[in-house]
Amino acid sequence: MFTANPFADLTAFFPPALMQAYVALMMLAVVGGTLFDVVHKRSGQYFSEYRAKTKSRATRAVGSGEAASMALKTLLVEVATAGEFCNQQRRISHLFLFYGFITYLLTTFVMVFCYLGEDVVTPAIVPVLWNIGALMVLIGGTWFFFLLRVDVSHEMHSPFRLVRADIFIVSLLASVSFALLWEIAKATPYTALAGVLLTLYIFATTFLFFSVPWSKFAHMFYKPVMAYQRRVEEADGSSSLPPPADRREEGA
Repeated sequence: MFTANPFADLTAFFPPALMQAYVALMMLAVVGGTLFDVVHKRSGQYFSEYRAKTKSRATRAVGSGEAASMALKTLLVEVATAGEFCNQQRRISHLFLFYGFITYLLTTFVMVFCYLGEDVVTPAIVPVLWNIGALMVLIGGTWFFFLLRVDVSHEMHSPFRLVRADIFIVSLLASVSFALLWEIAKATPYTALAGVLLTLYIFATTFLFFSVPWSKFAHMFYKPVMAYQRRVEEADGSSSLPPPADRREEGA
């Protein structure tokens, strides 16, 4: 069950081109939603104005080689290892979510675009990774949602109290949950249940990608940019923040 392409059976009801068009539409929804978010919230304008102010405070120029090195460090520290998190539990939860979501997305893309059609065999590792990615999202997401959210862990609100900031995590958890439940139901004689779960899976996934302008989805793209900007400010002397504690101790 977990080694077979879960989308292959759908070709009996939907042509592969339709499923491929749906996945492409979801990717376009992310791009369009992020651009809408940038324009609507004027975050692009704010960043441009903020960068101009920091440049005016710079005490030295940053060369292209140094800028490339800082970009690489940003990818390795803030993106790949979630180094911006001081709380170790939040960091581990974030890494489960990040790598699980990436794995879930990439394997979905591969199975839909490369392994649909008659006499096409999907390598077992691909659906296995799809399931692992979904489970990683569930582990990291439920851990974060029920225990690590600020309004739950610090403000002592009920974990079932939802605000707009929770749209992304709730819809993501719903998407992977219904995906796994649908995959399990397909292996049972309860075809009606499988159909209901498939419908819920499609609805949750569509909502996840089309709610980008109102959720925290776009933050995945903003955070690396701001992390890189902080490194540039520290390097060119334009930062208005005090240096990190370890650097202050070194200079003492």
